[in-house]
Amino acid sequence: METNTIIAEKNKIKIKKPKHYKVVMYNDDFTTMEFVVSILIDIFNKNIEEANKVMIDVHKKGKGIAGIYPYDIAVSKLSTAMRISESEEFPLKLAIEEV
Repeated sequence: METNTIIAEKNKIKIKKPKHYKVVMYNDDFTTMEFVVSILIDIFNKNIEEANKVMIDVHKKGKGIAGIYPYDIAVSKLSTAMRISESEEFPLKLAIEEV
């Protein structure tokens, strides 16, 4: 009589969530509040209330968080915002910081 034995192996695979990065906007004396709000709405998909809150943070605190994203998306949004800012001749400053 033949006996078949089945051996099951367990492989544990740990999946790490990707790191997230915040896109930070910095205050300057030349970029208009309206332009900052439009960038927040058009690029960072904020509604008008969220955009105004971030704009006020930038204005009063010196910086505000435009959004938190995986690295590639953060870089893409920052690059798009910088390109539009330069084309409109605003010196808007943005940076990416790890969360």
